[in-house]
Amino acid sequence: MNKGREEKRREEKRREEKRREEKRRERREEREEKRREEREKRREEKRKRREREEKREREEKREKREEREEKRREKRREERANSFH
Repeated sequence: MNKGREEKRREEKRREEKRREEKRRERREEREEKRREEREKRREEKRKRREREEKREREEKREKREEREEKRREKRREERANSFH
């Protein structure tokens, strides 16, 4: 009779340990998923920031090029105007 009770107690302990282990595993997986999501979010923010920076740099280069071209055109106009006098 005692052996039956002992066996039941051991079985209950094993089931309880399995439940605890399952909960630990679930919490661990949730933490890992949250970390993955955070990493992905940071990567996406970094990518967007880099794209904005590249766009700004392209815009600055375009503006500088346009300024140089305008100065060149102005200089040519002045040279042509001076050559007629």
